[in-house]
Amino acid sequence: MRKSVRKVVFPVAGLGTRFLPATKAIPKEMLPLVDRPLLQHAVEEARAAGIEDFVFVTGRSKRAIEDHFDADTELNRTLEERGNAAALAEVHNSEIAPGRCFYTRQQQPLGLGHAVWCARAVIGNEPFAIILPDDYVQADKPCLKQMVEAYEEVGGNIVAVVDVPREHTRRYGILDVAKDDGRLATVQGLVEKPDPAVAPSTLSIIGRYILQPEVFDHLEAGTRGAGNEIQLTDAMAKLIGSQPFHGLRFEGTRFDCGDKVGFIEATLAHALARPDMADKVRDMLRKYC
Repeated sequence: MRKSVRKVVFPVAGLGTRFLPATKAIPKEMLPLVDRPLLQHAVEEARAAGIEDFVFVTGRSKRAIEDHFDADTELNRTLEERGNAAALAEVHNSEIAPGRCFYTRQQQPLGLGHAVWCARAVIGNEPFAIILPDDYVQADKPCLKQMVEAYEEVGGNIVAVVDVPREHTRRYGILDVAKDDGRLATVQGLVEKPDPAVAPSTLSIIGRYILQPEVFDHLEAGTRGAGNEIQLTDAMAKLIGSQPFHGLRFEGTRFDCGDKVGFIEATLAHALARPDMADKVRDMLRKYC
């Protein structure tokens, strides 16, 4: 029987240099979209997909991540005494249950593949998801839930993909497609950040993955790829042929929150989707536009 996807890895060890000095003391993953950190949005997406265990690959100066998902008994007691049920419910929603939250360190910045490899002991011999919190996806049905449903259909490995302008292929991992039904693309190869002139397609991988544990066997070699880093894309490419591999065109909009303008756009999109503030935000925007 096909094993269920119960675990997710969040590679959150980066320095956030594009957002300095804001990220000097605050992890970039803790920057808020309105009132919830990017990383909490990612955790909530994983929960909605049926994920049970949450693995955070962190680095130094990331203590705020651990504190955020922990229970703050003093804060909870204060809110309860003040009768602030709404705020208390929001705080409880940010907590991860005991025994379901795991932290491991990426001690050297050797790339995304290395960060994922650092989670191998917790993942074990199970399929698992990866969410990059920099990629915020706004969707009626959460992106990872769409991927889990596709995984239940076809099994193997699945990556979320979007079409990008050909001149942007050098920024992403790109699919080499064998066949495509408009929703699921069967993958025959992967290329990390190809030159637009030789890119096999314009289907780009975004920060959502469901992978089989055999990917750790290929990451174990520590082979360097583009940027002299251990690339997850290179390890995934070695699974093709021995396991099913698909790219899913998900329903929703992806925002690159690793980019300053993208982060602002994501904040506005999230605010405008909230009934409690959408009208006020539209009125505010009219003053500037």
